[in-house]
This record gives sequence, C-alpha cells and structure tokens, in this order.
Amino acid sequence: MTADKRIGRRGLLLAAAIAAAVLAPTAASAAPADPAGVHTADSRQAAVVRALESVAQPLRTTEPGGRSADLRALGAMIGDATVVGLGEATHGSHEFFAMKHRLFRYLVEEKGFTTFALETSWTSGLQIDEYLQGGGPGDARQVVKDALGGSPWEREEFADLIAWMRSYNRSHPRNPVHFLGDDLGLPKLGDPAFDRVASYLRQARPAALPQLEGLYAGLRPLDDLFGYIGKPVAERRENAVKAQQALDLVTVNGTPGDDAYEWAVQHARNIAQTFAFATFDLADPASVSAAEQLRDRAMAENTAWWQRRTSGKVLMSAHNGHAGYLSTDTFLYPKPQGSYLRDAYGRDYVAIGFTFDSGSFLTTDAVLTGGWKSVTVPAATPDMNEHTLDRVRHRDYYVDLRTAPRAARDWLDVSRPTYDAGSIFVNDPLPRLAIGRAYDVLIHLNQVTEARTF
Repeated sequence: MTADKRIGRRGLLLAAAIAAAVLAPTAASAAPADPAGVHTADSRQAAVVRALESVAQPLRTTEPGGRSADLRALGAMIGDATVVGLGEATHGSHEFFAMKHRLFRYLVEEKGFTTFALETSWTSGLQIDEYLQGGGPGDARQVVKDALGGSPWEREEFADLIAWMRSYNRSHPRNPVHFLGDDLGLPKLGDPAFDRVASYLRQARPAALPQLEGLYAGLRPLDDLFGYIGKPVAERRENAVKAQQALDLVTVNGTPGDDAYEWAVQHARNIAQTFAFATFDLADPASVSAAEQLRDRAMAENTAWWQRRTSGKVLMSAHNGHAGYLSTDTFLYPKPQGSYLRDAYGRDYVAIGFTFDSGSFLTTDAVLTGGWKSVTVPAATPDMNEHTLDRVRHRDYYVDLRTAPRAARDWLDVSRPTYDAGSIFVNDPLPRLAIGRAYDVLIHLNQVTEARTF
C-alpha cells in the first residue's frame, strides 16, 4: 500500500489517533477514583450480578444469518427509535463487527431500517453507496479495499456486510438500503465532493463558478495529513476560511429545498468541516480537544442530515466513545456524537455499547504508520467493570441499562477501569468509564477475537 493511499483513505481517523496519542494517557490518569475499588464486598458483587441476571437477555451468537429470535428483546429495547448508535469496545474485533452486520440485518428486515452509517469519511460512504445501488463495478472486497483501505474497517467482516447489502438491494429494488460515511474526510484531487459542488454551481449559477474554483484551487489535493499538519497553523486556518467561504457561496447561489441544491450544500459543508478540523494545534491540548468536539458534532449533524433527507431509520456504527453519551476521555471528547444525537432526537436515539472480558483485537501505533497488529488482553481484574459483568450466568448477553434494578444501576453509575481501544490501546493505566451513564443498552461478550484481514 502506498503512503498516499495509507494516509488519504484513513481520513480523519488518522488525525483523531494522533490527538488521542497526545492526550489519552494524561486524561486516563486524571479520571475520578472508584469509590467501590477493588475491595468491593463479595456480597455486594453477588447482589449486582443477581440484579443483572434478572434482566439480562442471552445472545445466541454474534454471527449474521440463522435464527433471530434471541434479538427480539433487543428489538423491543430499541423500540421505535429513528437512529440507533452501536459502539465497539475496540476497532479490531471480529465479534463486534459481525454483530453489527447481524443486528443491521435484523433491523432492516424487522424494523424497517434503511441505512448503515459508519465512522468513516463522507466520500468513502458515497463510493460504497454507489456500489450498493448497482452503480459500481467489482466485488465487495475490492470496494472495501478501495474505500476503506488502511482503516480499521478494511476487514472481511465489512466486505461480508456490504455484499449482503448489495444482494438485498437486488431483491428489494423499491426499498434499497444505503451506506453512509458520517465522518469528516481528507479531500483529494478528483474527490467527488469537490466535483459535485462545482457541477451543481455550473448548472445553477455559472457566473459564480470561477470564484468557487478559485477558493478550492488551494485546497485540493489534501492527501498528506502529516505534511499538512506540519504547515503553519495560520496557513491552515486561512484554508479553513476559504472552505467556509465556498460553502457560503454555494448556500446563497441555489434554490433551498431543491434536491440537487441540498446535496451540493452538504458536500460543501463536509469539505468545510474537514478543513476546520485540520486547524488544530498539536502543541495545544485545548486546540486538539476543540477539534475533536467539532468532529463529533459534525458526525452527528451528517447523520441527522442524511436521516432527515432520506426519511429512513439509521444504524450508526462507531467506537463506544462516539456512539454513547460519555467517553473514557472527557477532556478530549467532552460531548460525544451520541450526546448530540440525543439532543436532536430525544428518545428516538438509542445508544448501545459493547464490553468484553478478554480476548484479542487489532490496534496500531500512535500515528497509524506501523500497520495493524494483534493485541491480547487477559480476563478482567476485580477492579474492572468487565469482571462483574462477566459473572452473569450467560456467556454473551445484553441488558437494558435504563430499566435495570436499582442495585445494578447504582453499580453501573460508578467509574471503573475498562477495556477500551480505538486505533490505539493504552493499558497503563486503563481508561475508566461509568457504563450506566454512557449507554442505554449494553451488549457484553465473554471473549473476542481479532478481526479478519484480507
């Protein structure tokens, strides 16, 4: 894989990982202490386990296909939600990815969901969705390599999901499913977002096209994030102003409500969001935090825009720290995407998180240049959330945290060490999380294995 492809295709994931590497260890060490600690009495743990067992629903499998009766209770927990956020405790575990496929199938077939949204760039989503609608050549594995190359999702599990979605569309042409990339992106020369904005203005207001092309001329390509971040902050801020001016230009030179106009504005908005994010200063922790806040807000806005434009239901896939209401790093991610979506949808948004007791997953180094490698972690220690969660009699299960018995809710609302790995994994110290304040529903797995690479 060339350096150009390795960096460009990762989109904002790369910048986020750099930021996380700068701040994560400090943020984790500053987390509040656990009042219960490692000295929680056996009797109290037993009471919590009994409370969880009284409402836990066993999960037959995480693998897609086959009987889905074990998902009916999960469907009831989701209810009539319009957007469901489904997290992942790591960016590299087979079981999390497979379960996303399985649950999306269920939601499509039983609850009328129409879109799978992923924490990947807007333009990668466009490329995959074109393939799903029959407009792109090749097979699902090649599409994943092209659109998601170098990312955590360049995996067999996502090729399987996309292959199923394309097959579903062939047999359901009047009610197709879609793929959305809700994240920011790193536009490149020929990037369809740039081209589609220009194409719209060429038709709607050709006199404004030269001004748009002048604004965009200095912005594309942006295919070397390391090099771009190395540029002076003032220069990057100037580029962000140009991207915003281009968005403003398109906004005032069209017909609101017209479908082509709405899409052109959204493409221009994504470009502006991307360049605004890329103004962060790695030497200033507050600047990095502000950029990550912008990113989570943008992901929520992109998801909501798509959902309202298509009037369909969306399964939004992201890391636990983006899908839920609380991150393990409250400085870097003070308000996750899930919290913004809750603001927008109220109870019509449901956040589902994952935990696991032990196993293997893929992770990379702090700046995503060392490739993805396998990491194995042992069974959770008594001070961790997962240690008590794994005492429940079901090997794998899910539970509605909103309606759990008081003994369980009180325990779930305490911050404890937890397994949490995005593109990088910091285990000394482990990050901390109060699970009950982070999600509406929790899926707990006894063990995970690393995702399948091509």
